[in-house]
Amino acid sequence: MNLSPEQKQAVSSWIADGQSIAQVQKRLEEEFDLSITYMDARFLIDDLNLEIQDQKPKPSPTADLSAQAAPPPAPATDQPAGEAPAEAPVGGNVSVELDKLTRPGTVVSGDVTFSDGITAKWALDQQGRLMLEAAQEDYQPSKDDLTAFQAELSQKLQSKGY
Repeated sequence: MNLSPEQKQAVSSWIADGQSIAQVQKRLEEEFDLSITYMDARFLIDDLNLEIQDQKPKPSPTADLSAQAAPPPAPATDQPAGEAPAEAPVGGNVSVELDKLTRPGTVVSGDVTFSDGITAKWALDQQGRLMLEAAQEDYQPSKDDLTAFQAELSQKLQSKGY
C-alpha cells in the first residue's frame, strides 16, 4: 500500500499514542478516506517498522477494594484433616451464565463476568471451539480468570447435560 509521507507520519503518531490496529484502521478511513482490512492495517504497521504498544486495562476501583478485603473463612467440611476435598470450589470471582436462547450457529452460549468486572459473551460451536468476545476491545483476562472460567463453564455444562 502506498501512503503519502503525511499519512505515514499520521499512522506513526497514532501508534506512538498507543492506538490499536483497529483504531488505526478506523482513523485511516475517517481521516484519509482509505478503506483497508484489519490485516492490511497490520501489514502497514509492520512495513513502517512500528510496534504496537500493549494496552493493559486499568484496574477498576472495585478490584482494588476486593484485593484488600479479608478472604472469606473456609467452609466447614466433614472430611478428616489432611484429606483433599472431593471437588475444589471453582469460579472464584468469575461468574458464568448460560443463555436461555442459544445464539445462532452455536451449540451453547452465554455470558461471563471476570474478576475485574469485565463482561464477555462466550459460545461453543459444533466443533467444540470456544469463542470469547469481551465488551472491552483488546481485553485479555488473567490466567487465573481463564482457569476459573473454564472450570465453572465445564461444571455448568455438565449440570445441564452437555
